[in-house]
Amino acid sequence: MKSGQILTHEFVEYIPDQLKEGVIYVSIPFATVAHKCCCGCGHEIVTPLSPTDWKLTFDGKTISLDPSIGNWSFDCRSHYWIIHNTVRWSRSWSQKQIDTGRARDRSAKKRYFKDTQTSPYRMMRR
Repeated sequence: MKSGQILTHEFVEYIPDQLKEGVIYVSIPFATVAHKCCCGCGHEIVTPLSPTDWKLTFDGKTISLDPSIGNWSFDCRSHYWIIHNTVRWSRSWSQKQIDTGRARDRSAKKRYFKDTQTSPYRMMRR
């Protein structure tokens, strides 16, 4: 778990079956980013891109993902940011913090999808 670890990125149509260590795969057609866990445990991390999940920033040279990546379902429980292709380690979360974060995520999704179902555009299409 080396802070400041530099990753490379590859824009691909399909995420490959075998992910390489240190490579972030970005599939714009499928709005998905995947990489091997930066702690070295070997788990494959998939981050869907959407208004209620992760956001990808590409500055022409590097990528960043927001929010942080918290691998709470894995034994490693690693927590890090990917900023300008660089891994920035973050503090561990307690189970209470994890539960609160998951509840916040569910609430954000519920609000977002409720709002899109009642948007003026959707109402006009009826």
